[in-house]
Amino acid sequence: MSLFQKRRHVTGNSLPRPPVVPPYLWVPVVGITGLGLYTYYAFLDEVPLTKRKRWIATTPQFEEQIGDQQYQQLLQQYKGKILPESHRASVTVRRVGGRIAKASEKFVADEKLEFASKSPYSYTVVRSDEANAFVLPNNHVFVLTGLFNYVKDEDELAAVLGHEVAHNLARHVGERLSGGVLVQIIGGFLLLLDPSGVLTYFFLPVVNILRELPHSREHESEADRIGIHLAATACHDPRAAKRVFEAMGKGISGAPPEFLSTHPSHSTRIVQFDEWLPSAIQEYEGEFGNRCSSVRSDMQAARRLAAEDVSQRERRK
Repeated sequence: MSLFQKRRHVTGNSLPRPPVVPPYLWVPVVGITGLGLYTYYAFLDEVPLTKRKRWIATTPQFEEQIGDQQYQQLLQQYKGKILPESHRASVTVRRVGGRIAKASEKFVADEKLEFASKSPYSYTVVRSDEANAFVLPNNHVFVLTGLFNYVKDEDELAAVLGHEVAHNLARHVGERLSGGVLVQIIGGFLLLLDPSGVLTYFFLPVVNILRELPHSREHESEADRIGIHLAATACHDPRAAKRVFEAMGKGISGAPPEFLSTHPSHSTRIVQFDEWLPSAIQEYEGEFGNRCSSVRSDMQAARRLAAEDVSQRERRK
């Protein structure tokens, strides 16, 4: 008699039946899991150009409303510091920004971005020692004049403005808002499991280092990549982006370690530009260098006219 047969002989012909999980336990679990998977795939989206998959649950219309509200708030916050539209810096930002805006329209068509904002771009230049520029949803761009310590020509300014416009084209604000909601849901669930808040206390800094900060750095890299593409399409030399960050790397000190920063380090960005620039330069130098020749001539003429206009206004004062 085999060992198996002996065991059957001893224990009988029937094995113990596993306990039956009652429906009131497994039905909610299956339902919640199914709903979660459906919600995830229903809101799965793709970043233009980079083709990165990401989860985004906000609508473009909601993002635009937030952008408009923040725009009005910032106009009040910067009241008295906003340069007039006739100021040379404002004129230059609008002129370069207008070319980037046209390039973004081509980008939207090429990438088939159905939900891109159709509102005209606004450019607000603020007198400040801070070297910064940022964008709000619905195409509101702010430039702080401290940036001009590092941006020395229109090609370099185009690199910065292209980067900011790229954030909107990639809907990075919507992605951050969606991720924030997800973190809040998980945090609330942890509070249910542990009302003392110990799990939540450890969860928030961990998710910040392991998810939020890496995502923020990824957004900045995507905006760099799309931004030089926009600059090249607008007939601005995309190589200028490297000059900007090389200058910032030399002039700005005290940055935190990269893994604790919302932005890639300047050295990381320069290495990434070396990877992306060949295709951007090919776009810039298209048609054997003829594609942008007339546009570059128009740029020089526009700069001369702008300088003469500013000079005349100053003499009238």
